Formats: sequence, structure tokens, C-alpha cells
Amino acid sequence: MKAEQISIFLENRAGRLEEVARLLAEANINIRALSLADTSDFGILRLIVSDHEKAKKTLKDGGFTVGRNAVVAVEVPDKPGGLHSILNMLSSQGINVEYMYAFVQQSSKAATIIFRFDRTDQAIEVLTKNGITIIPGETLYSM
Repeated sequence: MKAEQISIFLENRAGRLEEVARLLAEANINIRALSLADTSDFGILRLIVSDHEKAKKTLKDGGFTVGRNAVVAVEVPDKPGGLHSILNMLSSQGINVEYMYAFVQQSSKAATIIFRFDRTDQAIEVLTKNGITIIPGETLYSM
């Protein structure tokens, strides 16, 4: 039920993001979803990729600091209130969302939101019990 996400720490300067994209392209790794957050000194690039093990090795070999986290990809109705219903389920159980990012597929009536929770296993249990579709990592990597 969980998906693997890689996090890359980037110096906040021109060309660093392009270098990540180049390394992944040369290794034939597809980026499925991403989020980039920055401060004045550095950024954190979070990626869901087609091959997280190969991506992690490729980027480390390229001189980047890379981490890996378990995240959960949740199918959320693409309509007003869709996100609220999911967040309400989680907050009523005391589960915190540490961060999230989303993407919409044109062929779907739902958005896919990638969540990082403070209690991932409990979040999966709450969402599943409430009939929410969780996209397995294997499916997410090849979408």
C-alpha cells in the first residue's frame, strides 16, 4: 500500500535541478510525480519515479544527497470537498499530514495525492476502512 519516494537536497542555485533531470533521463528513469520546496539556501526535491532504487544510486553517484521515504498515494475525488473529506477522516483519528502534493490524470475523475503521514500504517488503516482507494506503489510507478 505504501509507495517509495526519493528526496534530493539541492543547493539553491541555477542548474542543480536540471542536473537531476539530466541524470534521471540518461538513466532512463521516468518521473511520475514531484514536489519542490525551497529556502534561500537549499531545496528539497521529492520524486516518485519509475525505478526508485536505480534513481537513488544514479543521483548519489552524481554527488547528490538522497533520502527515501514511504508515502501513500490516495485517490481523491476531483471535486469541491474531495480533499476535505480525506483530511477530516485523518484528523478525527489524530493523524498528521507532514506534507502532500498532487497530480491529476486526464483519464480519471480523481486526483492522486501523495501524502507523508506521521503514522503511515494507521493512516492506511483509516483510509481503507473508509473505502478510500490507495494506489499501490507498483501501480504508481508505471502510471
